[in-house]
Amino acid sequence: MRIRNALLAATMLGLPLAAHAQPVTGLYVAGGAGGNFMQQAPIKVFGGVNVSGWDYDTNPGAAAVLSLGWGFGNGLRAEFEGDYRYNGLSKITTPFGNNSLSGKEQKFGPMVNVLYDFNGLSPMVVPYVGVGAGYQWADLDITGIGDEPSTLNKTKGAFAYQAILGAAFPIPPVPGLAVTAEYRFMGLAGNRSYNALELNNDYNHSVMIGLRYAFGAPAVAVAAPAPMAAPAPAPARSYLVFFDWDKANLTPRAQQIIKEAADNSTKVKYTRIEVNGYTDTSGTPQYNQGLSIRRAQAVAAELVKDGVPQGAIAIQGFGETHLLVPTGAGVREPQNRRVEIIIR
Repeated sequence: MRIRNALLAATMLGLPLAAHAQPVTGLYVAGGAGGNFMQQAPIKVFGGVNVSGWDYDTNPGAAAVLSLGWGFGNGLRAEFEGDYRYNGLSKITTPFGNNSLSGKEQKFGPMVNVLYDFNGLSPMVVPYVGVGAGYQWADLDITGIGDEPSTLNKTKGAFAYQAILGAAFPIPPVPGLAVTAEYRFMGLAGNRSYNALELNNDYNHSVMIGLRYAFGAPAVAVAAPAPMAAPAPAPARSYLVFFDWDKANLTPRAQQIIKEAADNSTKVKYTRIEVNGYTDTSGTPQYNQGLSIRRAQAVAAELVKDGVPQGAIAIQGFGETHLLVPTGAGVREPQNRRVEIIIR
């Protein structure tokens, strides 16, 4: 679990830098080196005699490749490669026993490869596959068979083919640069005759680590932090204080509401506090206008008593206009007999 969490954390930290790995576009160079492991090769002829059940074995060796290629920007790449492989000789296995073998085998030659990158699967690693064909020279140098010295040294050429399975790991600080890890299988077609020794098959398994650099790769865009949204202006807070018919005095409930408005005004940044008075439609318009002002003044005085600066309060009376509940003339409507406190 700890390992998984660590890998997840490393991936998340790398995301802003890596973004999505860009397909290789245009010219690139690549190189790699590692180990080469030859499969046991059957011997067809030994000393001019056809044999069966004889095999030719080598020790683990080394491999290196250097390539020049072109990326088409859609995942496809084509490249020209030069390679080198080296393995020390080990033994000849026969039905009658084993004979030690001294010397070496070296292979080298040109190959043409076509590869495809699976971009978009992950920002941290880009898998790829490829196939290749070309020509290889196999130089066999046998210096001893068992206790007997030998002077066999001959080079034979043959058509060669290979399959490639690899992965590239982009290095974000250097656009176009990637570390590569590859497995390659390469085979030589046909038999190879070295005077009185004829070998069949030449299968090679290579594991390599390398570098690839694409020229002119664009810089990886680093995700900029999203700009912080400006805070929305605080909405106006509104409180309603209701009055008895034809009254301007405050009820206990009205005083509680005014106290709440006063307390909340200290918790927000406001520019002004509006106190607007209203009446119902009973009575004349002139009388109602004066009554609405008296109600607003009563509320404003209570606000000052509760700690609101008098200079922050704006008083207005609207009489029987702006009815909360629309009615006809001469109607006593409790909800229209009100004062509205608005904190802006």
